[in-house]
Amino acid sequence: MKIQIILLTVFLALFSFNTSAQEMQQGFQNLERGEFEEAEKFFARILLDYPENKTARLCYARAVGLHSDPAEAKNLFIDLLNDYPEDLEVKLNYAESLLWNNEYDNAETYYKVLVSENPENFGALLGYANTLSNLQDYQPALEIVNKALEVSPANPNAMVSRKYIRLGYANQYLQERQYENALRSLDANLQDFPGDKESLLNKANVYLITKNSSAAKSVYESLALNLNDSIMAYNGISLAAHIGEEEKEALKYAEQAFKLAEKSIDSLRILEAKERYAQALIWNNKNAQAKEVIIQMKAEYGLEIRVLALEATLGMYTGDFKTSISNYELILEKDSTSFDGNLGIANAYYARGEARKAKNAAEKTLGYYKNQQDAEQFLYKLEKVYSPVLEENLSYSYDNGDNEAIASRTGIRLPISPNLEISGGFTYRETKNVITNNEATSNQFDLAASYRLSPVFRLNAKGGFITANSSETEYTNLVGELSVAVKPFTRDDLEIGYRRDLQDFNAELLNRQIAGNHLFLNNNYSTSYGLGWYLQYMHTEQSDDNSRELMFTSFYYSFLKKPLLKGGFNYQYISFKKQMPVLYFSPEKFQAAEVFINLLGNDPNSKLNYDLTAATGYQFIEDESKQSTYRLMGRVGYQISDRFMASVYGNHSNIASATAAGFTYTEFGINLKWNFSQGPIFKF
Repeated sequence: MKIQIILLTVFLALFSFNTSAQEMQQGFQNLERGEFEEAEKFFARILLDYPENKTARLCYARAVGLHSDPAEAKNLFIDLLNDYPEDLEVKLNYAESLLWNNEYDNAETYYKVLVSENPENFGALLGYANTLSNLQDYQPALEIVNKALEVSPANPNAMVSRKYIRLGYANQYLQERQYENALRSLDANLQDFPGDKESLLNKANVYLITKNSSAAKSVYESLALNLNDSIMAYNGISLAAHIGEEEKEALKYAEQAFKLAEKSIDSLRILEAKERYAQALIWNNKNAQAKEVIIQMKAEYGLEIRVLALEATLGMYTGDFKTSISNYELILEKDSTSFDGNLGIANAYYARGEARKAKNAAEKTLGYYKNQQDAEQFLYKLEKVYSPVLEENLSYSYDNGDNEAIASRTGIRLPISPNLEISGGFTYRETKNVITNNEATSNQFDLAASYRLSPVFRLNAKGGFITANSSETEYTNLVGELSVAVKPFTRDDLEIGYRRDLQDFNAELLNRQIAGNHLFLNNNYSTSYGLGWYLQYMHTEQSDDNSRELMFTSFYYSFLKKPLLKGGFNYQYISFKKQMPVLYFSPEKFQAAEVFINLLGNDPNSKLNYDLTAATGYQFIEDESKQSTYRLMGRVGYQISDRFMASVYGNHSNIASATAAGFTYTEFGINLKWNFSQGPIFKF
């Protein structure tokens, strides 16, 4: 419509008014004001008296095309061309009618001839530039509109056309991720039109995409010139703060926009303010308040797409992915091209473990939004998760019982479908006691499979064998595990299973061939506001006729999201039926309590990642006095390339249950991970 108005103004300016044209002044004014229905009626009456009047025919055709029937207008101009085949004014109007009918390829061909025949004609040049702009051929469009401005310097219509060509060019640069070129194009607009709102909003969007939150805030601040623009600006600053991970500031500006909206009568700005306020509440884990706002919005707006998207977002943050999927499906029923709907449902499917549906939804998003960065990054992440991995771990450990061990494990993880994963590994361990000179080696081979039966139910199986060799014995023993993992409730993960292993901590234990048969239960429940509870229970029957009961529980709270800072309280209870203090730590009653803090840095935008834990507390062995404990764990990793990561780690503890012999234990090692394929070995 903007281009139509520009060309209409040019058309009227080029008219040569004669006496009869003066009689049509009212019709000209109707056209100029955009009163196309009135203009159509006016010129229809003129044509009853003057059916061959060229000016009236031209104006009537324009009014018809701009009011209701572009195809009929084109036919009317064809009739005029037949009557006036060399008339430039008629040719220009016919060319414009091609634009009204979205026949941009035909318009380009026609305008190209017009411009070659009339290289100094302003209307031809401007029409050609706008045609190229509609074809998203922005570089030549910019060159042509600049020629039009040479013919008519500072012409306001050409200046506006150039503005929209540059906006389109900036958007193209944005899709191609040429951010500096996009900014240059927008800055050129701002030189022509200082403070232009559309150019500033596009500039802020570039900064948001490049995560330059401070620059985006600065742009939005310059837009806060009146009530409604201030609502828009505060909403933008809130989003910029969220991208900069400043959630409290995001909520502060969202609240300001929400309060300003109470004074506004602009329905769109009011809706946007309520939407951003609900989002900011979610970002700050104020989910109960966000839910209240969303309920109020549903009562006011019904199943409006923005409201459905808010409810879906709340579901994603609270772990209710099933509800999110339902809302995204409703969005796509209303608008199949919705970006929020398509990429949102992709993320929801992924969170539910439905990888095929997630990939299809992300690809559909890219079908509508070519080169969209978030969708492309999502697909990259999805393919990396399902890429095969080769892993190598080397470690050295010792304790104050003079036991030392070196170990290596080579493992492979091989997803062969979105629901089935095969893995296997070989572990070599060599242990000795420097005082007794007892030495032993063990080799373990294992093969495992994990199959997801549904989004909330997974089966895991693992089998293998250990061969042990020492100066005293040589044998082979079976090991394995069978478990089921389920999600009985939202944000709750439960695993129940059986495991068989061999005590291989030191040479003496390997010589004794002590196998453990464990029945275990692990359960982790986390809330959307940071609190969590982990419980582990294990009953063990050993091959030496001993048995053990173990219970471990942890209450924790997440203080920060990035980096993740978590702290809490751990409690552990162990009881053995028989006490075998000479061979291994086996008290009748053992209790330990500690406070811990964990710092996890896993920013996908950083090559460096880390996981650091410190804990201190007390342990109670039998009826002895309490003993202070400490535990230190650390891992630092570096993403050397997209497919290769290296880590170093170390653990040190004086908790008795941390080892089978002794009260202090230290281990350190290196870990290497290689995604040896660029993507999955299967087709989604």
